[in-house]
Amino acid sequence: MPAEESFDVYRLPEEHEAIREAVREVCEAKVAPNAAEADETAEFPKASYDALRAADFHAPHIPVEYGGAGADALATAIVIEEVARACASSSLIPAVNKLGTMPLILAGSEELKRKYLTPVASGDAMFSYCLSEPEAGSDAASMTTKAVRDGDHWVLNGVKRWITNAGVSEYYTVFAVTDPTARSRGISAFVVEKSDAGVSFGAPEKKLGIKGSPTREVYFDNVRIPADRMIGAEGTGFATAMKTLDHTRVTIAAQALGIAQGALDYAKGYVQERKQFGKPVAEFQGIQFMLADMGMKLEAARQLTYAAAGKSERGDADLTYFGAAAKCFASDAAMEITTDAVQLLGGYGYTRDYPVERMMRDAKITQIYEGTNQVQRIVMARHLLKG
Repeated sequence: MPAEESFDVYRLPEEHEAIREAVREVCEAKVAPNAAEADETAEFPKASYDALRAADFHAPHIPVEYGGAGADALATAIVIEEVARACASSSLIPAVNKLGTMPLILAGSEELKRKYLTPVASGDAMFSYCLSEPEAGSDAASMTTKAVRDGDHWVLNGVKRWITNAGVSEYYTVFAVTDPTARSRGISAFVVEKSDAGVSFGAPEKKLGIKGSPTREVYFDNVRIPADRMIGAEGTGFATAMKTLDHTRVTIAAQALGIAQGALDYAKGYVQERKQFGKPVAEFQGIQFMLADMGMKLEAARQLTYAAAGKSERGDADLTYFGAAAKCFASDAAMEITTDAVQLLGGYGYTRDYPVERMMRDAKITQIYEGTNQVQRIVMARHLLKG
């Protein structure tokens, strides 16, 4: 057998390539056409959600036993990447469904999983993740939202900030202090429903990008929930939150890849059509060098992200490092690539008539959420110095 046929090392399996093709087809037909309007109106793109749900790409990671597609971490990353190539806001549907449900998958009881993962798998509900607070961002362990035991219930009080898809999601993983004397070991995780008495939402934040995905504060005012809604054992919530982020930082890296790919694809087409000095601007070496750098950074980010996705699926010991590295590198690359795409379009790149200015604005958040890139560098340095 010729070597090129038998050597599959560092090549995506066929089924993963097939997933990419399927998602791209759905997104080009039914997600991309809504992207500019979702950005302009700052409204959740329900048509895009419906299209993703119909194709089973809204929460592909949910295991088969709960009615999900059972996609592995790499397949899920590819889905998010392809949706983000068309619309970054819409890519937060599969990404945040994974973020919100991952604590249950990692630590939840069988009853909780069955009750809450099943409606997410069917597309009847979305799931958000409530960790950050007004005074607890990078220092999440200093949160003040409290949960107090009252018989066979817990009563929650507090405020969460920067909650993606808040108000649209039906379910919320909420981290709260159950033992104020134990700092990070005194934090527990709970499932809260949008319909629970005492749950309310702030006004949508007015943001630079990802405008089609609502970001709001979530308020808990004496929210009384059954004790069996605790995810894992009491005091293990913070550890679950950090383990969740190890996995979901890979999805943010994938989102960054998609945004960057969308910008590069558009810019490539534009420079081949735009003529100056009697020839397409793509024929000028300065432009070619920019494209080469954009493509090189993007492919380096993709390889790192896919390697991290493999580690996420296997649960490798060095996932924390690779998740942080992929998220940090891919988001920095996406910011550089989208900025260069705007430059390649010249004055047109700066207008809303073309999609690259939206992609540049959308790329910025990938350097900030799920741990700023400064925090990712701290995580990586700690890992390197331990070794």
